[in-house]
Amino acid sequence: MDTVIRLRRGLEAAAAYVRSAPGTYLWLAVLFVTTVALHHMSPEFEENFLRHRSTNLHELSSNPVRAFITSAMWIDGGRWLPYAALYTVFHAQTERWLGTARWLAVCVAAHVLATLASEGALFQAIRRGLAPLSAADTLDIGVSYALAGVVALLTYRIAAPWRYAYLAVVLLVYAVPLALAPTFTDFGHFVSVLIGLGCYPLTRGRRKARNPKETPVTLRG
Repeated sequence: MDTVIRLRRGLEAAAAYVRSAPGTYLWLAVLFVTTVALHHMSPEFEENFLRHRSTNLHELSSNPVRAFITSAMWIDGGRWLPYAALYTVFHAQTERWLGTARWLAVCVAAHVLATLASEGALFQAIRRGLAPLSAADTLDIGVSYALAGVVALLTYRIAAPWRYAYLAVVLLVYAVPLALAPTFTDFGHFVSVLIGLGCYPLTRGRRKARNPKETPVTLRG
């Protein structure tokens, strides 16, 4: 009987947590459906299908609004569970802290601006002959730019001195690939981090920074 009660309370707490971050889990639900759809496509069809939903130079020049929206609805690689964990740790925490509207503003800013920065850099590379013309159709989908922006923004949710340790780890995670073997995607990720840090004004008026040593994490909103 005690086991049943604990299970019911656990399910109720999990449901309350999901309700406290509706945008995060609605997005995850969409990603689950699209990921399942990808697993039912042949590799050849999948590549062509995703390329038309990508934020590459060709799609951005023909229909940028559609490209930005559709590219955020798919996961490159087809593995949903890791993103479910990352969304719960980072996106859900940010949405519960800032509210859905401000959280969404950060996601859109990071996704759109970092994409423009990385694709703009690619465009210049093509113009200068540093990248082939075919790179204009490179597959570029996914939710990683928005995630990087939110990860960086959470720096302001943590009290000092833990804040600086967290920020150092975030910068290392995104700066090391850019320094060692840079790609346009790595550049976009680092730009996303800077955008997330630049969204500090959106944190004003929200709950004060949390000291992870003193403040326990609860499942209640």
